[in-house]
Amino acid sequence: MSATDSILQQQVHTLYSNHHGWLFGWLRKKLGCAHNAADIAQDTFLRILTAQDKRSDLDLREPRAYLTTVAGRVLLNHYRRLSLERAYLEALALVPDMYAPAPEDRLIILETLHEIDAMLDALPHKARTAFLLAQFEGLSYAEISVRLDVSVRTVKRYMAQAFEECIMLDL
Repeated sequence: MSATDSILQQQVHTLYSNHHGWLFGWLRKKLGCAHNAADIAQDTFLRILTAQDKRSDLDLREPRAYLTTVAGRVLLNHYRRLSLERAYLEALALVPDMYAPAPEDRLIILETLHEIDAMLDALPHKARTAFLLAQFEGLSYAEISVRLDVSVRTVKRYMAQAFEECIMLDL
């Protein structure tokens, strides 16, 4: 472990020690549930810890503002996951029991949906839109270029970007 890694870990430890209780309380008020607040607080610090390698220093002037921002993003992802799960369960309710996937298959499908959602979220807006128009509406690249007001060449670039993300998923 390098000296920089050690310093960053110490900074995260200090941030956790000094502000975890405050963050948990803030989230508990916001969510109305201590269990979810504890999960989101832990996920917030986990995100900060795993993002360390992108930073050289975690010396914060306003640690609570930083935590609020990171926790807000984690909370947004939490709500997106819940929304995706709810939509999947609603669609599954329409499937006759004899065709419904087994519980273990449901979990695999749901995890795959979360991965696809994260992949789509990582794409720029127009690339994501082009991909969805091609995949779900069956539009040609020419039709997509008209809809997005870009050249066909740009649509091809968007699609290549989206397919590259799909390959990175390794589905």
